[in-house]
Amino acid sequence: MEQMKETVQEVKRALGNLGKHIPDDMRHFTEFMGAVLKPGALDVKTKELIALGMGLTARCKYCIGMHTQSCLAAGATEDEIWEVAAVAVMMGGGPALTHVTELNKALEEFSNPTKLA
Repeated sequence: MEQMKETVQEVKRALGNLGKHIPDDMRHFTEFMGAVLKPGALDVKTKELIALGMGLTARCKYCIGMHTQSCLAAGATEDEIWEVAAVAVMMGGGPALTHVTELNKALEEFSNPTKLA
């Protein structure tokens, strides 16, 4: 089934192609993302959980997939991720609620360590 893994690969391919066409812009954006996600007052796990919640409220399946994977890699538990989903639904209403479907797909695929490769 692995739909979310394919979704994440699709966005990474698209970003790679974008980088071929506008390399300086993408380099700057990538550097910015790296700087934002560095540990500071908030640790990486917390920042990724925030990004996941924002992805849910923005209804972006690509963000949901990528940040679910990153949350798990940063040590987030499924319980923490589901609490983030609840906050996102509180803030984003019905549209965020329907995108919990994408989160569920991502957790089903990425929670199994053998599927993270």
